Amino acid sequence: MLVLEYKVKGKQQQYRAIDEAIKTTQFIRNKAIRYWMDAPKEMKVDKIALNNYSTALRKEFRFVKDLNSMACQSATERAWLSIARFYDNCKSKKPGKKGFPRFQKDNRSVEYKTSGWSLHPTKRRITFTDKKDIGEVKLLGKWEIHTYPVKFIKRVRLVRKADGYYCQFAVDIEGKHESRTADGELGLDVGLEFFYSDSNGHHEENPRFLRKAEKAIKQAQRQIYKKEKGKNNRRKARRRYAKKHLRVNRQRNEHALRLARCVCKANALVAYENLNVKGMVKNHRLAKSINDVAWSLFRRWLEYFARKFNTTVVAVNPRMTSQKCSDCGAIVKKSLSTRTHKCNCGCELQRDVNAAINILNLARQARDGQSRSNATGLVTSTLVGESLLEQVTRKNVESPCL
Repeated sequence: MLVLEYKVKGKQQQYRAIDEAIKTTQFIRNKAIRYWMDAPKEMKVDKIALNNYSTALRKEFRFVKDLNSMACQSATERAWLSIARFYDNCKSKKPGKKGFPRFQKDNRSVEYKTSGWSLHPTKRRITFTDKKDIGEVKLLGKWEIHTYPVKFIKRVRLVRKADGYYCQFAVDIEGKHESRTADGELGLDVGLEFFYSDSNGHHEENPRFLRKAEKAIKQAQRQIYKKEKGKNNRRKARRRYAKKHLRVNRQRNEHALRLARCVCKANALVAYENLNVKGMVKNHRLAKSINDVAWSLFRRWLEYFARKFNTTVVAVNPRMTSQKCSDCGAIVKKSLSTRTHKCNCGCELQRDVNAAINILNLARQARDGQSRSNATGLVTSTLVGESLLEQVTRKNVESPCL
């Protein structure tokens, strides 16, 4: 599934209509969650039952009926996705919180399926044909969409971001494979001092996008509370604050994308650490730095480009990779402040480079121990196979003040 995004250009009344459609989607999703919570135990509430409930809501509320019927179904599918995840976590006995479905208060998108919209023959405009009166809006951006037949577009989503409105198209096609420039093998050790250190001795600098923008973000946040509540100046201040967070997010994403592409394009095997980032951010002294470096985002792009370049990527257990000597295999105990690995065998390397070599060796053992590793190694979740519905449940990366 390929997702293409374009900036939407319209009039203020059209933007208000989009906001109304987004609020209606949130209303339907929350009503579906409440319907599931209040249902008696003997009553089975599944995806089909929630879709039927959306039909009942269309009969009861006029503003729900004005939204396209398939868009209403998409809203109940979002509710079912959170319910199904909760059931799966309970069945698998996931430790800690199971993710009980919660009501949404900051929805920023409305999703249409194969009806409720029509593309202009030039594919530079799109018209929404339901009764929300969005009408025809312009699409700004690169025009790859014109190379795909309309029947391949399975979902269309309108998204509100800090700097305007966007239209996303989910195109049902297979990703194009590209040839690699080399067939090397590389181990990656991510960190906070460097973004990553590889088994060849190269250190990629940590850009620290949030740390660099933190002063401006805090200043923009203070300006919000100096404005009177409910006034237009306060809304403008909130928008300026949200834009700064959005800029940091885009910088992180572009940085991770560029590095992941270069790594997968030049190597036939890429090994990286299978880190529990969710558990690591519980350390409040390092949480901001760990979130700023965005290891999970880099990993997802690695998995995406692994399929694109037919590269094998393997996630290995990072246990003892920093303590073990990459030359003789002996355990050399060292604290976090010790940045140089020195072994009695004569091996002397920078700590992270030694760990990267160990990670690569573990990946080679895993690869040789099985007949053939798949394109994404030990991990199967990738962006390329992710539907637009699954992406909408991701954590918001913009400011909640938007």
